Amino acid sequence: MGQAGTLILIMAAAVLAPLLAHGIGRWVRIPVVIFEIVLGILIGPDVLDWAHEGEVIDVLSDLGLSMLIFLAGYEIQFAAIRGDTLRRAVWAWVVSLVLGLGVALALTGLDWAHAVIIGTALTSTALGTVLPILRDSGDLQGRFGTVMMAFGAVGEFGPVVATAVLLSGRKPGAATVVLAVFAAITAAAVFLALRPRRPWFSRVIRSTLHTSAQFAVRFVMLLLVAMLALSQELGLDVLLGAFAAGLLTRLVLQGSAPESSEEILTRVESMGFGFLVPLFFIVTGIEFDLASLLAGGRALLLLPVFLVLFVVVRGLPTYVLAPRDLSPLGRRALTIYSSTCLPLVVAITAIGVDDGVVKKSEAAALVGAAMISVLVFPLLALRLRARERDITPHLPRAPETEAW
Repeated sequence: MGQAGTLILIMAAAVLAPLLAHGIGRWVRIPVVIFEIVLGILIGPDVLDWAHEGEVIDVLSDLGLSMLIFLAGYEIQFAAIRGDTLRRAVWAWVVSLVLGLGVALALTGLDWAHAVIIGTALTSTALGTVLPILRDSGDLQGRFGTVMMAFGAVGEFGPVVATAVLLSGRKPGAATVVLAVFAAITAAAVFLALRPRRPWFSRVIRSTLHTSAQFAVRFVMLLLVAMLALSQELGLDVLLGAFAAGLLTRLVLQGSAPESSEEILTRVESMGFGFLVPLFFIVTGIEFDLASLLAGGRALLLLPVFLVLFVVVRGLPTYVLAPRDLSPLGRRALTIYSSTCLPLVVAITAIGVDDGVVKKSEAAALVGAAMISVLVFPLLALRLRARERDITPHLPRAPETEAW
């Protein structure tokens, strides 16, 4: 099938995925990303053999990855999670990185480039995937929600920075200098973004928001493309540029048009989650090496190993360094939520496969383990939080919702 036919199949899968998630949601909540990847596997070469890779599909998939990381950057509000909680979150992630790289070096026979991919993937947290679950359960409110936001935000930001530094192909010192240049340029952009906007800027945003001009959305896309270009010119991974663009966009919108920022974000999310992001995950499924995984051998053995390592590498430092005012059950729930990962695992392993550093079978084992973490870990954490509520009745509870 040609690329046009493959694109039609991908968009059909993108439409079917939320329908399946909605239907099964009356029994168990499964993130839609799981259905997107599974449907991609189904139509891909290893099952029905209907859809295949292609230049156009790959470009759209790369745009989807950039949009995913951009939206992850926009979600993070470091101003709300500073202080001791943020310091603990940073140190927990640093320990995770050292532990992850050490474990990965042992698994790869001291192959540094190979270990960087696996080690950084093991340190990620799927904050974007966990947030809706926390919101629906009422856990986003109160102290637990603040702590989870801090550890989750660092679990998204840290791997992106580590990937940019460790996978740049430069020596660590040179890579750090380049990263510092990128940070300085970004800081200058942040300084400009925090300055009071001219009245005309806000007026243009408001006057074109409901017209075909869509100035604000076009301006956001300009920021994204500019940061992607800057990171590429500096030899850094484009994930860092996309993430920085998300952080910068939040500052610009809240500073210039706070009353319209949510509506603008909704329009950007419509492009992202309505087209580009699901396309990326479905293409990930198409490229998923299911045959190697099912054939047994090392790849199949690695899948449960990686699942355990998510808890050991990411979860254990989180448990040890979690704020002391959390209860034992709260610390366990935080540990399980922090060990939940998928989007960045997919992104980082995709980089490794494209660079020829990681085999497709190993990437399939990592992504497969991450998919299981998204399916299982939040359910375990929800049970722990429910037990904690039974013991401590004043904790926030899930809001009442209508039956399906």
